[in-house]
Amino acid sequence: MSRILSVRVDTLHLKQPFSISRGTRTDARVVVAEIEDGGEKGRGECVPYRHNGETPASVIEALLRQEGAVVAGLDRSALQDLMPPGAARNALDGALWDLEAKQSGRRAWEIAGLPTPASIVTAFTIGLDSPERMAESARAAAGLPLLKLKLSGRGDLDRVDAVRAAAPESQIIVDANEAWSASDLETMPPKLADLGVTMIEQPVPAGADDLLVGYQGPIPICADESCHDRSDLDRVAERYAMVNVKLDKAGGLTEALALSAAARDRGLGVMVGCMLGSSLAMAPAMLVAEGADIVDLDGPLWLADDRCPSLSITNGRMSPPEAALWG
Repeated sequence: MSRILSVRVDTLHLKQPFSISRGTRTDARVVVAEIEDGGEKGRGECVPYRHNGETPASVIEALLRQEGAVVAGLDRSALQDLMPPGAARNALDGALWDLEAKQSGRRAWEIAGLPTPASIVTAFTIGLDSPERMAESARAAAGLPLLKLKLSGRGDLDRVDAVRAAAPESQIIVDANEAWSASDLETMPPKLADLGVTMIEQPVPAGADDLLVGYQGPIPICADESCHDRSDLDRVAERYAMVNVKLDKAGGLTEALALSAAARDRGLGVMVGCMLGSSLAMAPAMLVAEGADIVDLDGPLWLADDRCPSLSITNGRMSPPEAALWG
């Protein structure tokens, strides 16, 4: 029986609107790739990244262009040269990992030569809002060990101050999504350090991050939009202390594992992040999250309805996926 590739768009509704510096969302449109072969089916999910010009339609088109290669027996190694990094390759890479696991009877981490993943602490993201509303969200999440705050520049210190008062025991990291100015970069880190913030993610635009060369502030800065795959590391290493590894940017688990290892070889810290997706999208990232300095895989916590089965996330701690979900 020959392989069959199918692709579709799923609309995942959110429990509440989610805001960052670039806008607000009420749902997540994800693309799922499925490869059926010999009665087994491998699945991968990606989130088209609008900031990079990706749409569900463009991702589906890119996936369908590879149908002939998939039917002919495409493997993960060949896929890396066949498609560029991005969401489409992530979906196909994830499906190939899952299919291999199901056909071989081994878990994905065994195939990768990794230990069985332990449960990990994931950040819970508090979307951009007024200080009062963000504090209200923080109070509801005050028992969670790690909170990530979306910031936007003006009023950020008030936001963090309000959240710190509402969740005094939680570790706090912040993500400005490229919204800070040079002045913010100079004045904000010392004040945030006083509030116990332990990491700043992508404070300035990727195209303006020469501002970070020689940065000596009190809080490490993590590259997100500035780092997609290993080709970015030479530039990133001069500007950042950490990299945020996301499967949708890297183009799948295969490159994400390589990127994480290469970043560590350069002395950079590793964060594992996500887009707004389901447990199917988070499951492969758990292989990269093992040993990461910071993990932010809370996408499923924002969904009104997740996959079934889904990842188990209790009190901020995420358990490895069941084989029926992925890998």
